Amino acid sequence: MIVAAESQSSKSVKEQVGDFIIGHVSNTTSGHHIIDKSGSTLLQYIYSNYGIDFSISKHVFMLWLVAFILGLVIIIPVRSYLKKDKHIPSGWTNAIEATVQFIRDSIVKPNVGEKWVMTWCPIILTFFFFILFANGIGMIPIFDTLGALNRFVFEPIFGAPYSEDNFINHLLHGGATATGNFNVTGALATITFFSIMIAGILAHGFTKHWKNLVPHGLPWPVYIILVPIEIMGLFVKPFALTMRLAANMTGGHIALLALLSLMAIFGDMFHSTAAGIGVSFISVPMAAAIAGLEIIVVLVQAYVFTLLTAVFIGMAIHVHH
Repeated sequence: MIVAAESQSSKSVKEQVGDFIIGHVSNTTSGHHIIDKSGSTLLQYIYSNYGIDFSISKHVFMLWLVAFILGLVIIIPVRSYLKKDKHIPSGWTNAIEATVQFIRDSIVKPNVGEKWVMTWCPIILTFFFFILFANGIGMIPIFDTLGALNRFVFEPIFGAPYSEDNFINHLLHGGATATGNFNVTGALATITFFSIMIAGILAHGFTKHWKNLVPHGLPWPVYIILVPIEIMGLFVKPFALTMRLAANMTGGHIALLALLSLMAIFGDMFHSTAAGIGVSFISVPMAAAIAGLEIIVVLVQAYVFTLLTAVFIGMAIHVHH
């Protein structure tokens, strides 16, 4: 660890910026997990006997946090509303109802049809709220605020020397946006993939669903080319969903960090604090503008993922060639 620290300190600021940015948008690595397998007897036993690493990384923790918040602000209010004798929404439940009605009437129903709207609306709503909250929480600098408080408030007050091994400092490693992780978006897209299969089979039956992949009545040589293309298309759809969501959420954070890093880079290049301060008058407003754009992206990416999921499911139900 000492050698690594000396190697890091010997690098120039420009050489450290890339590692800094990637370290703040990617998932935590071994040694910086919130709960590492080496620090838990149970996790160590599972890893030693079954080869499965159940270490709790930051993205895993953020997934749990999003699920918990969804339970508090969506599931509990809705269940309380349904238990009332008079189903008249008010306040927060009124906002939830308006969102649900918009997703159902503007996204799900036009794509899957009247017959299947109540079948597929729940999963598409789950996608929308989960992605929206995961994207939104990733914009809040929770862990960075904790790190700043730990460095400049907690440690000076309690007289503890600054240490990279401090538990709070461990939380600074890795990004807070779980939907910027390709494993997370890939899991969501995998659910979409199987939903497409199930939708087609429920609507047409197992055999006819697979026959519907290609148009009927074409000369047989055409199917030699068309069938492989359609099969590849089945996997391209979830792959596109995976890449689009993760890349958009990661790209915005990288742009923000890159702009803010210009202050350190210029200060190091000209060996002057004034140069870094001067650049801040340009980089900080630009970073603020991108942060504002990211707020829009948070909503748009949740909408796009759910819209495309509804479109793909609708294509399996209503076959058009």
